[in-house]
Amino acid sequence: MPHLTRTGHRPSATERGRLGFGVPGYAHPLLAPVEWAELTRPGTPLHWAVLNVADGPGDRPDPHCLAAAGRLIGTGARVLGHIDLAHGTRRPDEIVTEAERFLDWYRVGGFFLDRCPTGREELPEIRRTTAALEALLAAGAAGAGRDGRPTESSGGPGEPYGRPGEPYGRPGGGHLVLGHGTHPHPGYAEAADQLVTFSGPWTDYRWSQAAEWTADHPPERFVHLVHGVPRGHLDEAMRIARWQGAGTIFFTDHRGRPDRGGPGERNRGAWERGERGEHRTRTGHDGPFASLPGYWDEIVSRVGPGVSE
Repeated sequence: MPHLTRTGHRPSATERGRLGFGVPGYAHPLLAPVEWAELTRPGTPLHWAVLNVADGPGDRPDPHCLAAAGRLIGTGARVLGHIDLAHGTRRPDEIVTEAERFLDWYRVGGFFLDRCPTGREELPEIRRTTAALEALLAAGAAGAGRDGRPTESSGGPGEPYGRPGEPYGRPGGGHLVLGHGTHPHPGYAEAADQLVTFSGPWTDYRWSQAAEWTADHPPERFVHLVHGVPRGHLDEAMRIARWQGAGTIFFTDHRGRPDRGGPGERNRGAWERGERGEHRTRTGHDGPFASLPGYWDEIVSRVGPGVSE
């Protein structure tokens, strides 16, 4: 499946081969106003930020999330809607409904598909899911809604979602991230723009290794989300990300708690076991990625736009 990039726009940080941030899901803007405001700071090397209103888009538009997403989009950043795939157990119509709400209400530029399966047997269904989401994103970029009429969120025919010039953009300009949390079957690389191949604690990350097949793809294709990274080990963590070929990262000193859960069946348990025993950390509002890292200013300066990878 080809990955298309629109022409005639300024290149993004990722296109220039630079490390940047993928924010997997800050808490609700009312609970984390500083976190959301920091993402709009000029010069922040932000590749994308995930919007998770209520284990998805919620039942109705949230004015605070509308405002936070709107400010980010206004800076040229890409906002991704959070959709939980529940390891492939959710019905396709549920996934599409959530995607449509995110597009209609929040003008998202793509989707972060959390708890994505990793096995070969689930791959055909995931490909069908991402194809359906690509079609929605393409329709939104063209200004067409589900009924074929221009939508309020599209901004008019031909206006793209998301950041201009983002690499590996889907047709229509959308961006899809598969939140595996560990290395999946290599075929998943053809189903989305980026794969989260690590999501877990620093104690595992510092001894982790990249799957051999990832060497066939550029760093822009892979995301690492690591919690519990001590300030004194930031340089080491960044070296690991570069060595393993991850172009998008999020490191935090906050730690996950295995016994911590949130409301709703799909948000219980911040940690999960992968198919091969790896820790995979949820990205919900009560997880370690929900608030600003204690060393945010420092890591922004280290990863920032003046540093070429």
